Amino acid sequence: MNLMVFLRRCNAWRRKLFRKKVAWHNLRSVHPLSDIYGLDRGQALDRYYIEQFLEANRKHVKGIVLEVNDNLYTKLYGGNKVTRSEILDIEARNKQATIIADLSKADAIAAGTFDCFILTQTLQFIFNTEAAIVHSQRILKPGGVLLATLPCVSRIDCVAGIEGDFWRFTRASAERLFTRYFGQENVTVETHGNVLADISFLMGLASDELTRKELDFNDPDFPLIVSVRAVKKE
Repeated sequence: MNLMVFLRRCNAWRRKLFRKKVAWHNLRSVHPLSDIYGLDRGQALDRYYIEQFLEANRKHVKGIVLEVNDNLYTKLYGGNKVTRSEILDIEARNKQATIIADLSKADAIAAGTFDCFILTQTLQFIFNTEAAIVHSQRILKPGGVLLATLPCVSRIDCVAGIEGDFWRFTRASAERLFTRYFGQENVTVETHGNVLADISFLMGLASDELTRKELDFNDPDFPLIVSVRAVKKE
């Protein structure tokens, strides 16, 4: 290799390294790149893990299924296995909602109604979280499955705001809450994410701005979300 070729390769390497540093240096800001979880840039990072969890539990999305706010995941993961789709919301202005209720005060919903309850990223907005879990268990049929996700790391919600976003969770708190009402043997709790995913989510990057290898590395010390599969006793 002659000297000129060697120098060109060194300069190319330096430029590549410099560009990488500049890209991450741009994250050194007191403001995020996106104020809406990176949704204006692509798929939100927490949704990457939520949808992995639901895909892994697709077989449970069947029969009479309840979901909060809309039934996107019911249709996506249940398909023709769903015999009836219900949508829960506390807001009557949600015209898609078929049940208007506060999950922590959901006495009006009959016990033993649902085969599956998809409860993604919702419990952080319910101050009386424990009561919401009690009702989630109550309204499932025996053998029914609750598929829940909870945030570990997140900005204050851009819709609920500082007055309506109450909680963040850990694996330990999720296990303690759900096993109390479903039983230890009926609850599976997992963590998803790593420190890079956490930082990227807070800064508002989208999932496709990280590699699959970076996304799929799981570090239980730095979870982005916690997932819970809880089965009501037969």
